[in-house]
Amino acid sequence: MKRRGLILTLWLALCMLATAVPAIAFAQATAAVAGPAPPRIGVVTMQPGTVFFERFGHDAIVVLDPASGEATSYNFGYFDPSEDDFIGRFVRGDMMYYLVALPLQQDLSYYDETGRGASVQWLDLRPDQARALAADLAERARPENARYHYDYYTANCATMVRDTLDKALGGGLHAQLSGRSRGNTYRSESVRLASPAPWMWLGFDVGLGPFADQPLSRWQEAFVPMRLADALRQARNSDGRPLVQSEQELLPHRIDPEPKEFPRRWWPWLLCGLAIAAGVLALRNRPRLLAGLGLPLWLLCAVAGGLLVFLWGFSTHYAAWANRNLLLLSPLCVLLLPGAVRLLRRRPPGRMFTVVLWLVALQALAALVLHWLSLQAQYNVQWIVLLLPIHAALAWVLRRDRHLSDTRH
Repeated sequence: MKRRGLILTLWLALCMLATAVPAIAFAQATAAVAGPAPPRIGVVTMQPGTVFFERFGHDAIVVLDPASGEATSYNFGYFDPSEDDFIGRFVRGDMMYYLVALPLQQDLSYYDETGRGASVQWLDLRPDQARALAADLAERARPENARYHYDYYTANCATMVRDTLDKALGGGLHAQLSGRSRGNTYRSESVRLASPAPWMWLGFDVGLGPFADQPLSRWQEAFVPMRLADALRQARNSDGRPLVQSEQELLPHRIDPEPKEFPRRWWPWLLCGLAIAAGVLALRNRPRLLAGLGLPLWLLCAVAGGLLVFLWGFSTHYAAWANRNLLLLSPLCVLLLPGAVRLLRRRPPGRMFTVVLWLVALQALAALVLHWLSLQAQYNVQWIVLLLPIHAALAWVLRRDRHLSDTRH
């Protein structure tokens, strides 16, 4: 009996072994076909800094190798100032940037030193999508492929990250974001992010043309890294699940936070313009003093207007093209400088001085008319209500029939 039970036990063990061996072999074959585990893909968003070129924030794509545990940052924000004619190409808007692959910790070291926060959004991608994205980045980071034409709004570090993710998702990200808008514009976002530096936001506001005032879709406003991070939080992957699987803080933010949105009101500018115009009228009997006060204004208008002409006619900075602030900061003001000097010397400035004064004032009036009638709006009403009263008051007070008699005393 015992012998019979032993034989039965051995027989059952052999049956189980015969069943297990094919299962193990099948699992091993399946693993061999599937290959190594797919990389983990994340988007690192760096908060704005205090230097002017850091104001808009930054981002990069991180690829985490599950086998080695190494995280590689693919950063689209590098340029080479030693390139031939770098300054000239920068001024003309023909800038070349690079995609650089480097260890994530090395990439984050600069942001840690400057107190800028950084966080990563780990994405829920299919294994084939993650592998294809990692392979695409590795190929594009090769020296012969790394260069790309940079544009502040349509081809910067954030839009390159956005487009790379969209390619991996088969166009799914663009489809989700392109039909939605919050009413932001390139101008409003630029002025908001540059607001801690007055010279910077004033430069954006004066230098941007109608292109910068088109309402942006969520896809377009992702030129700002923080906006892209917001969009990814609301996006879905190819299987309908949330695209962002988890978020992780990598570095704390130790400096001033990203500026918040704020309403832009034009009436303080109007009050300022009217107050200055009233001061000009109050000094109508002192043309020499007015000439001394007008001289720096006309010089500023001539220089700024000349720069706007250059940006429109001789550069590829198309966001500055067709800028109607040219009507307010007229290059014609350079013709007023000799007349102002003559007035300071108690001499008649000449008939041309009066003609140019009225031309400058009429150009400012034309800016107001265009603002009302134009189908492609440019948000420059604050500059119109500031400068139009000043130009008009100067033209009225310094007209020829007055200053001829005043300068003879």
